[in-house]
Amino acid sequence: MKIVRIIARLNVGGPARHVVWLNEALDGEEFESVLLTGSVPEGEEDMAYFADQWGVSPVYIKEMSREVSPKDLISLWKIFIQIRRHKPDIIHTHTAKAGTIGRVAGLMYRWLTPKTLIGRPRKVKIVHTFHGHVFHSYYGGVKTRLFLSIERILASLATDKIVVISEQQRKEIFEKFRIGRDSQFEIIPLGIDLEPYEDSESRHGELRDELGAADSDIIVGIIGRLTEVKNHKLFLNVASRLKGAETNGLSNLRFVIIGNGRQRAILENLAKSLNIQDVVSFLGNRNDPESLYAGLDIVALTSFNEGTPLSLIEAMTSDKPVISTLVGGVMDLLGEAVDEGNGFSIHQR
Repeated sequence: MKIVRIIARLNVGGPARHVVWLNEALDGEEFESVLLTGSVPEGEEDMAYFADQWGVSPVYIKEMSREVSPKDLISLWKIFIQIRRHKPDIIHTHTAKAGTIGRVAGLMYRWLTPKTLIGRPRKVKIVHTFHGHVFHSYYGGVKTRLFLSIERILASLATDKIVVISEQQRKEIFEKFRIGRDSQFEIIPLGIDLEPYEDSESRHGELRDELGAADSDIIVGIIGRLTEVKNHKLFLNVASRLKGAETNGLSNLRFVIIGNGRQRAILENLAKSLNIQDVVSFLGNRNDPESLYAGLDIVALTSFNEGTPLSLIEAMTSDKPVISTLVGGVMDLLGEAVDEGNGFSIHQR
């Protein structure tokens, strides 16, 4: 079985890791997988090294990136050429941009053949995975409505299966935003290799030594791209409110922001303006997640919008408590939301 997998870019985050893992696992005697990806824009970190670590060699379409651009037409043509070259049984797209260009290219490949004239288009299945979505908290109203319309058309005309990574995500995409048909959806929860996190206690001191933290310090960390939708400003504002708190033993709190992105300078300036730069550390991108989780006491997530965040899965695997905004698949990870009159809380299942 031949598979062409398409993602817009291998930037730092769960989707890049997901497609690399899939490509590596679905390659061998039974499968032949090819990964097509675009370029990582300035201000975002490239995860090409991760693909290399797993022995995956992507085909790069340099014109394809996150933002809408006239170059998308070039990307479409190049992806169509790659699909024709590899003659896949399955085209599997990931993320919004690649989902649009890849599925249009797949539609072209299916129907642009002389055999269409006798009712025999090419036999190829087109699958799209939603890791998250861009239907709120990313763009303005007009742009969001345009993207919704495109997704509804693609789901109707160019998608055999829609994969979501949590039940909550299925409810949002199918029931709330009215994309696709119920029969198209498959829920496939994210999976990770748990083994590296099982002995996290032995690495407990590595991050703490790096920060110069005392044994009594409580270190709260947030892991993710420094971009607007991740809402790190909320994390810093909470840190400001808690700094120096004498009640409940909170006077020894430290805060760690792990990740990089175009918001870094803005967030560093915010930390200074809040006078919390002495208790907040920006560590940038790191390749030692097991050590990071081992050294944290609490893992936070403050996003406006999420699919199913790997950072929370990895934190729980490392036996760390988590605190999060109620977004995307977080509810499926942590429990059920209960309306308590003045807001929602999560009750553990």
